[in-house]
Amino acid sequence: MTRTVRAKAPAKVNLQLAVGAPEPDGYHPLVTVFQALDLWETVEATPRTDGQIRLTVDVAAGAPVDASGVPLDGTNLAWRAAELLARTFGITDGVDLHLIKGVPVAGGMAGGSADAAAALVACAEAWDTGATRGELLTLARRLGADVPFSLHGHTAVGLGRGDDLMPAMTHGEFHWVLATQRDGLSTPSVFAEYDRRIEAREQARSELEIDREVMTALMAGDPVALGSALTNDLEGPALALMPRLGELLDAADAAEACGAIVSGSGPTVAALARSRQHALAMAAHLRASRLADAVVTASGPASGTVLIQD
Repeated sequence: MTRTVRAKAPAKVNLQLAVGAPEPDGYHPLVTVFQALDLWETVEATPRTDGQIRLTVDVAAGAPVDASGVPLDGTNLAWRAAELLARTFGITDGVDLHLIKGVPVAGGMAGGSADAAAALVACAEAWDTGATRGELLTLARRLGADVPFSLHGHTAVGLGRGDDLMPAMTHGEFHWVLATQRDGLSTPSVFAEYDRRIEAREQARSELEIDREVMTALMAGDPVALGSALTNDLEGPALALMPRLGELLDAADAAEACGAIVSGSGPTVAALARSRQHALAMAAHLRASRLADAVVTASGPASGTVLIQD
């Protein structure tokens, strides 16, 4: 009997993102600290007998997401995840994949990577592959640098391309305000601008070391200390490509954020609040500024990819 399996995977914010010089293969080594947030991508997987993959997309109720540009073919990470899993485990069945998007598209919050992670978990269960979490993590590394963390969730240090993960000790809950833009930023374009700025000496290259201030603030559960320690080497390049993000960072400061940062390669701005109530007040302030197309609140750390029981 055919059954539909559902899995959800979280958004992420980078608390630290240090970028090294590009290697011969063009990839930049990273040191990053991820935190998973309770904004979710959901993937529903329903096996089909004809060996085909079909993909459809909806937006979660109330989510500030424009899914019109999401590809519905083999370029979609969820589709690629299903194909890779099928090849690896010798699966001849196809699958209907239905994505319910709750994470901004091209917002630097790993929504596409979350789709891939959720597709791996949902399809592995729907096809009854018996895949272990370790086997799924190996496949996740082949799909993209952020996909392993989407599986892992919580808070973690990422090394290499960001896919070599170590859990990070945290205490308590952190509350975020996320200001999103309808227009995305291309990750390759942001990295190219980073390389240009380094070559032009407009920006110094960071040491590839874990930021001890970030780790200490996480262990203490101290949002004020964490806010002052947030760093992102890609923030300058993102601001150069989308200057209005600077005004949004200023607006977050005016709302007394503990700290604000461009999330990953942008253009989402993540502002850290002192409490859940402060996050709600700060969100209202940022909405009133009209500098963002949408503003949402989220908390972390959230779990990694999990199956959703009916």
